[in-house]
Amino acid sequence: MLVLLAAIFILHIVCIALLLAATIHNAWWMTNTLSTDIWSRWVWTGGMWNYTQIPAHYPQDYLQAVQATSVLACIFCILGLFVFVAQLYTLPKGKRFLFTGAFQLLAWLCIMIAASIYTEIFHKDEKDGVYGPSFIIAWISVCLTFISSVIYFILRKKTA
Repeated sequence: MLVLLAAIFILHIVCIALLLAATIHNAWWMTNTLSTDIWSRWVWTGGMWNYTQIPAHYPQDYLQAVQATSVLACIFCILGLFVFVAQLYTLPKGKRFLFTGAFQLLAWLCIMIAASIYTEIFHKDEKDGVYGPSFIIAWISVCLTFISSVIYFILRKKTA
């Protein structure tokens, strides 16, 4: 049981790292000369990357929704880790990690909303760019946080 709990703890840490990377890193949409994330745009000029603001033609309401749900996913996942550690010591044997699973489910829902909105609204008609690694990491974290939440809902605290 201890090995299982350690593996779940490591999965949770991986989920947090991926969510933070997807939220912070500047590569949701990329071309040869620009890199855009949910916070800013970087343009390659003069042999270096230069910070610029997100263009005004981006739908600001959707962009703020993506930003907010990405940050909330990180917060819920981190809170879920603290709740998991607290439940290890406070739950009696045979109980499920429901609160931890609920936080992971909320993190999953938030990052899924963020990635879905970004997929549907932004860069739909642009042909000369690709979705960057942060966008891919966001979708990977959707899968991992969902798997993690299901594991928490199923997991019971048993005697060794």
